Amino acid sequence: MGELRKQVEARKEKLIKKLINVGIYKSEDKHLFELTLTDIEQIYASIKRVNHHNKERV
Repeated sequence: MGELRKQVEARKEKLIKKLINVGIYKSEDKHLFELTLTDIEQIYASIKRVNHHNKERV
């Protein structure tokens, strides 16, 4: 496996673990591990924005 592929897979695993920790296991009808890194990064960014926004209200 090439170095870039290893880095992509490691990034995916890290973000998937973070999403699972906040209770997200699927996106629409696909499990997180079936998605691309870009898809996972977009989901993570949106969750991060929502959490940040909610913290400001508290």
